[in-house]
Amino acid sequence: MLTAGARQLGIVLEDEQARRLMRLLDELDDWNQRMNLTAIRERSQQVTKHLLDSITVQPYLHGTRVLDVGTGAGFPGLPLAVVNPHRQFTLLDSTAKKLRFVEHAAQVLGIGNVATVHTRAEDHRPKERYDCVVSRAVGPVARFVEWSGHLCVGGGRLLAMKGRHPAAELEGLPSGWKVAAVHRLCVPGLDEERHLVELCRSHDKV
Repeated sequence: MLTAGARQLGIVLEDEQARRLMRLLDELDDWNQRMNLTAIRERSQQVTKHLLDSITVQPYLHGTRVLDVGTGAGFPGLPLAVVNPHRQFTLLDSTAKKLRFVEHAAQVLGIGNVATVHTRAEDHRPKERYDCVVSRAVGPVARFVEWSGHLCVGGGRLLAMKGRHPAAELEGLPSGWKVAAVHRLCVPGLDEERHLVELCRSHDKV
């Protein structure tokens, strides 16, 4: 189901990548018995809503340094890190226990291109800004831009993963930002709407 779904997204998973992604779900199940990391417990739903949903943004990633804001239990950051070993991923969250799981999973799975940051996006001051900042279900798009815009390099992209087309949310963006595109995403096996809002600075070429 995972490899076939990824193929529909244009991603050919190597056997080791598929093994790591399924092991990630095993670790998630194990930790979920001790702390509430996710309400999704059925394996087929986990594959669809955690793994495949995460990697749908693959074609829209920019550059080599990617920040996942509000990563929670590591989605979409961990699956994307597995699929993109040549990129460096920083997974940020304000909840320490969730980051403990992320760090554990990255170590157990041998995902060496992942770092974690325990803070809020608006308080994060990295030495080097990111080429791409992505977030899933972090709240209204304008708030995402307000919290995370300073983390993105010039010419970089903010990627907001949403459900239904967030037309109303795209009005009144913070000054200096514009919508580059809204992409409709198709998650294999999921009968729900998914969209990706791609944002850039107003002076950047789309």
